Amino acid sequence: MPALTQASWLLLLPLQLLLTLPATGSDPVLCFTQYEDSSGKCKSLLGEGVRVEDCCLNTAYAFQEPGSKLCQACRSPQWSPWSKWTPCSVTCTEGSQLRHRRCVGWGGQCSEKVETGTLEWQLQACEDRPCCPEIGGWSNWGPWTPCSVTCSAGTRTRHRTCDHPTPKCGGRCPGEAQESEACYTMQVCPIHGAWAAWGPWGPCSGSCHGGPSAPVERRSRTCSAPEPSTNPPGKPCPGPAYEQRGCSGLPPCPVAGGWGPWGPVSPCPVTCGLGQNMERRTCDHPVPQHGGPFCAGGATRIHICNTAVPCPVNGEWGLWEEWSTCARPKMKNISCEEIPGQQIRWRSCKGRKFDGQRCAGQQQDIRHCYNIQKCLWKGSWSEWSTWGLCMPPCGPNPIRTRQRLCTAPLPKFLPTLSVVEGQGEKKVTFWGKPSSVCETLQGQKLVVEEKRPCLHVPDCKDPEDEEL
Repeated sequence: MPALTQASWLLLLPLQLLLTLPATGSDPVLCFTQYEDSSGKCKSLLGEGVRVEDCCLNTAYAFQEPGSKLCQACRSPQWSPWSKWTPCSVTCTEGSQLRHRRCVGWGGQCSEKVETGTLEWQLQACEDRPCCPEIGGWSNWGPWTPCSVTCSAGTRTRHRTCDHPTPKCGGRCPGEAQESEACYTMQVCPIHGAWAAWGPWGPCSGSCHGGPSAPVERRSRTCSAPEPSTNPPGKPCPGPAYEQRGCSGLPPCPVAGGWGPWGPVSPCPVTCGLGQNMERRTCDHPVPQHGGPFCAGGATRIHICNTAVPCPVNGEWGLWEEWSTCARPKMKNISCEEIPGQQIRWRSCKGRKFDGQRCAGQQQDIRHCYNIQKCLWKGSWSEWSTWGLCMPPCGPNPIRTRQRLCTAPLPKFLPTLSVVEGQGEKKVTFWGKPSSVCETLQGQKLVVEEKRPCLHVPDCKDPEDEEL
């Protein structure tokens, strides 16, 4: 059963469930160069024992406190993507399922003044199968099959079917549909021959390579594990009783490799924040030869370098503010009339620091509109909406709701207008909420609501806690 509305419930978790609050001051942390939005994990460890302020000179980096599983991005705080819905709490009939998101970032709060690390939950009803399985019953056993062999001992089987009665809703019958038992033919089977293990390799036929004939060594085996029977006759062993191979010469002595001196430290590869530079050495004092082992240890060693320069932070648009009232200059009231007006809304560019890029696009948005605020129009009752999310998701006795609304159809005003000659037509939108009038339904004039409890509700547990 899919999620039915986008309503959500913010659950401020108790302190023991918040694995990590934003690190402050000079707390040493593990510093990473990547934050993965899809999983909320830190990637590519840069180093440990780093101050948060140094790690977050680059807002693309992320950090993790020692002993914590929770990764915090260095960027300004924002909500993570919603997690996947958990499996339905029951496998048949109606149950419930949860999903969550987390306020992730450093040096601020998410919307609604939510602290970093806080979890927000959603709960919805679900149904994997409308009914629960019912077991069935077995038929009588069928006849035994013939014995599986024509000599010595074998097996025979018999079958039965799960249809007395047939199981329902994916159920099954307890037990097995087939059983087997031993059977005896009273006939002696022939014994086929099998090779015993190969004997040891014999001495080499020569003492050196490059003579008139290549030196070889031989080994043999016997058909005695077991020997083939004579009555009834068994099959002899397949393949040869002897094999030979060329002798290998003595190899030269192996030479183990040795490390040369460390080279110079490479320049810091970044111009802001933290980076990594390295030293290299080569395994050439001496070079390994004739199968000798390579040098033990690493050919590189890495150091953290700190430019002490903050990285640029690009500006990001905040949410659009509310549209202004739909109005027209020099006209006091255009409500409920086919008279187009104008609205304006603003947004602000936030978070730009250290010569980061300004926000692309416009700070102001203007549109044409018809003002239908509080217009008294005859309406009609809508069909039932889909069921909403379960509220509260982590509180006692969550419920879900659906509604029928008294809605009035929009008037058939012209959908576009021409403002300036030659610049085409502009779309006109409706603004405001009309006052619809419907016949009374179930004692209500505007909204009829139906509620149901959510069943088999799972507990809200921080997934980072469960990994510890």
